[in-house]
Amino acid sequence: MGFFTDAYDLFSIANVTKLLGRIYYTHPDHKKPGTLPPGPSMAVNGVALVGTLAGQLFFGWLGDKLGRKKVYGMTLALMVISSLASGLSFGSSAKGVISTLCFFRFWLGFGIGGDYPLSATIMSEYANKRTRGAFIAAVFAMQGFGILVGGVVSIIVSTAFDHAYDTPTFREDPVRSLPPRADYVWRIILMFGAVPAAMTFYSRAKMPETARYTALVAKNAKQAALDMSKVLQVELEADEQQKSSERSGSNNFGLFSAEFARRHGLHLLGTCATWFLLDIAYYSSNLFQKDIYTAVKWLPAAADMNAIHEVYRVARAQVLIALCGTVPGYWFTVAFIDILGRFFIQLMGFFFMTVFMFALAFPYNHWKNDNTTGFLVMYALTFFFANFGPNATTFIVPAEIFPARLRSTCHGISAAAGKAGAIVGAFGFLYASQSQTKGQQDAGYPTGIGMKNTLIILGCINFVGMLFTFLVPEAKGKSLEEISRENEEEEGDQPAATSRTINPV
Repeated sequence: MGFFTDAYDLFSIANVTKLLGRIYYTHPDHKKPGTLPPGPSMAVNGVALVGTLAGQLFFGWLGDKLGRKKVYGMTLALMVISSLASGLSFGSSAKGVISTLCFFRFWLGFGIGGDYPLSATIMSEYANKRTRGAFIAAVFAMQGFGILVGGVVSIIVSTAFDHAYDTPTFREDPVRSLPPRADYVWRIILMFGAVPAAMTFYSRAKMPETARYTALVAKNAKQAALDMSKVLQVELEADEQQKSSERSGSNNFGLFSAEFARRHGLHLLGTCATWFLLDIAYYSSNLFQKDIYTAVKWLPAAADMNAIHEVYRVARAQVLIALCGTVPGYWFTVAFIDILGRFFIQLMGFFFMTVFMFALAFPYNHWKNDNTTGFLVMYALTFFFANFGPNATTFIVPAEIFPARLRSTCHGISAAAGKAGAIVGAFGFLYASQSQTKGQQDAGYPTGIGMKNTLIILGCINFVGMLFTFLVPEAKGKSLEEISRENEEEEGDQPAATSRTINPV
């Protein structure tokens, strides 16, 4: 439910940005509905990603210092409060409302950022090696349902308001096409994100600390055995606790040590680079679906819709893509990750994302003018292989291949690299996708390289991601201690595991 909320909060903003432009930037003497200027548009779409990046680094580090459980509740409380506050954004002017909205969405992103390393680390440390990939993938797969429900809630709210007010299109009556109650629509949609997060607060409060953290980091094998006894409902003993404590001192290298660089330097580079490159393509496509739909004429011209109905049309398109490509892709990963392995799925995903991006880009004019349905099928397949591919595996692998005392930190660093890519994609796509023909770009934007060339660049980025995948090791079928070399004292030295409570088979 944490990741369900993360996706809802991050991606539901895409359904209401056009409405925000109409409400706060429509000028009576203009012949087109208002749109968010470049600055506010970048801020509204990107500020939560900036907050997420900061939260991933901070809470990832804090999760290794204080423990997973203690920090897990903090992130949830921050998400609930910030979701509600986002819908209550205030101000006497457009600038005031957008500024307060961005302020609260930054802190919303900060809380969401903490959920990334903590959810992945907690799940990896509870799961056994045979089904660990599927369990972590199932956590991440809830992102698909979050995107889907974000679209469904937007459809329900916009439909209710659209039916309550008989509103003409902008072309028919520019003033009446924007009813005063439209301001409630985006606020309700954003505030709903607090509901699923609040529902999980009690469960997180009752969750015990992971046994691996307690035994390997906190050095309390007895408490680890007690916690696992409650979880598994079996009797466990902390045998050889003394040996574990003695041996642990010889394997305590830090993140910035030469030993970490030797063992895991290339691994961290691989997880950071693949996540960074993936998120450039993934977030630029996801956050700006509405612009892509408009470019291929799947959505009517803005002047042919009223403000509230436009929300409905954008959300409906998002739901269709989520149903056809996004959600199935996640669950294919859940089903096959412990069979095919992380490496194969990630490599395959990047390969097909490259293929479909190029297939969309090179005959772009054909798709745009003659076959919009074909474009949307190909577009959905791109999302399918993103999610049955690197969008899932980049989340899973960093939670498996690093030592317990650095696991949350390294996952946070990898995830933050991904969000840096998302920021590049979100901001860069706004400008790059603008028309090359002067006068045809959106108001306030310079001319860009066009949608076709933008898609070609995204295809090339996916190909580079495929190359960096070769730096990431395979974790299928191995225990966390085996893949992270947790029990190595020296190079080539592999002593036997010392506590059965922390080495599940």
